[in-house]
Amino acid sequence: MRHLPMACTALAGLFLLTVGPAVSQIAPSTAKASRLPRTADGHPDLQGTYDLATITPFERPMGVPAAYSKEEARKLEMAAAKQRAQGDQAIDGNRTAPPKGGDGSVGAAGNVGGYNTGWLDPGSVLTVVDGQARSSIVIDPPDGRVPPMTSVARERTIAAALRVQPASDTQESNDPGLEKAPGAYDDPERRPLGERCLLGFGSTSGPPALPDYFYNNLHQIVQTPDAVMILTEMVHDARIIRMNARHLPKNIRLWMGDSVGRWEGDTLVVDTTNFTNKTRFRGSTENLHVVERFTRVDSKTLLYRFTIDDPDTWSRPWTGEYTWPATDGKIFEYACHEGNYALTDILKGARLREKEAAEGKGSK
Repeated sequence: MRHLPMACTALAGLFLLTVGPAVSQIAPSTAKASRLPRTADGHPDLQGTYDLATITPFERPMGVPAAYSKEEARKLEMAAAKQRAQGDQAIDGNRTAPPKGGDGSVGAAGNVGGYNTGWLDPGSVLTVVDGQARSSIVIDPPDGRVPPMTSVARERTIAAALRVQPASDTQESNDPGLEKAPGAYDDPERRPLGERCLLGFGSTSGPPALPDYFYNNLHQIVQTPDAVMILTEMVHDARIIRMNARHLPKNIRLWMGDSVGRWEGDTLVVDTTNFTNKTRFRGSTENLHVVERFTRVDSKTLLYRFTIDDPDTWSRPWTGEYTWPATDGKIFEYACHEGNYALTDILKGARLREKEAAEGKGSK
């Protein structure tokens, strides 16, 4: 479902890519390749609209196998459908307010309010790669978990959080590694870029392009011999990949990095550098290096794989992958604007509260 945004950031995990699965998972067989749709220049036609929604988490839960059996996958998808149906029930207009600070359940600030699930579209199925229902997007390290940050990176990230506006993928509470730092609720100048309508939150725009587990899950690819454009439904990001080009000079830094593409057989390989520290993907530095691989598996599916490398942040590179199923759904304008009325009203309320407190009229 697509609609007007509210002050929420994506609950999600994401990360993966260094060592990929077997070659048979990367490229279709010769027989299948001959039947793939192709553009006039002979390359696989990647164009179309894709729905990235999935219930497969970014990182693998502890004690869970890398792939589920058909029976396990069906149970998980049925449980997700049941939970969704329960959440779609009408909310009692006479219900009592949640306790101060929230009730501790999942949701912004302990579920103090916001959307019921009728307004959300977090996905309903597990991502399937090479016939396997995956339990995480991250596939390397083998445990399906993002490698730990280096000690220097943790210190840097905490220090930056104390003085810099959070990046696009900052959560409503704290980013990984920021347990001692203020959360995004603690200062109006710390509101994330997604809420400011500047960049899709949860790294939905990429790179790496990840599901946001929230809504507005569609991505559209437009392909020419000279460039590939990926339009993201969440907010308004249009990412341009320059084909067979050189990277920009290091002094030119872009919010989504500088993406250069090339074909390796039937796989589109995209190399992205030149990030800015304003977007700090999961606390990374501007020296972040992302390599993505787009492979058409069949006429209705792309396999998307990415590798993350930043020695200044993680102890080793890591890899992730998931499928992008094609959809006939239409991308709608995301009605977001920088003049966020909600933030203005929140600040007015805070000033009124301070005034009442000073006059001894504070609410009880």
